Amino acid sequence: MFHSQLDHLVITAPSLAAGVDYVREMLGVAPQPGGRHPRMGTHNALLKLGEAAYLEVIAVDPGAPAPAVARWFRLDRAPAPPPALAAWVARTDAIEAAAALFPVFGRVEPMTRGALGWRITLTERGELPFDGIAPLLIQWDPGPHPASLLADSGCTLVGLEGFHPQAAAVAELLRGLGWGDGLTLAPPVPGHPPRLVAHIRTPTGLRTLPSTGVLDG
Repeated sequence: MFHSQLDHLVITAPSLAAGVDYVREMLGVAPQPGGRHPRMGTHNALLKLGEAAYLEVIAVDPGAPAPAVARWFRLDRAPAPPPALAAWVARTDAIEAAAALFPVFGRVEPMTRGALGWRITLTERGELPFDGIAPLLIQWDPGPHPASLLADSGCTLVGLEGFHPQAAAVAELLRGLGWGDGLTLAPPVPGHPPRLVAHIRTPTGLRTLPSTGVLDG
């Protein structure tokens, strides 16, 4: 029996500075510096959303060599789209078994950032499962969760909505992962593309972070 829960939200951006500015504008709080991902040629900034949840801003690291594989979260797109909520990541306790049972997640790869280590699911071209409405999977190495190491931002994730033509299939996938509550799924309004919307309580009130439309087109 699998068990999974939300681990973090992902904001992609054409540069890390642009992504940080976007979050500051949308939430009124700036993410703190994160670190570099050597295998992916990316770097990030982080915003605590709870003891075991956070918001990640991620962008191509201009000082890093290009990786031998497609970067995660479709960061190889050119031109790079503006900052937006692009994906979310679910924490699981059996990533290898889950990826083997559900091929949509792709392969499992080890990653590091500084002293942190984890395994994450990646697809061949960096595509996002169900256009980003279904999560990537992550399993952290033993130790404190990264969110517990972040400064208190005064922000809390209170809801996540996903709109996709195959909302029922996404819901079935999540049930197979042992997912609990925390994601509301529905088909999009006719004529509108798949999208994610995160609702975050901030020191100045409730704010939303939307995606910009087709996440994997």
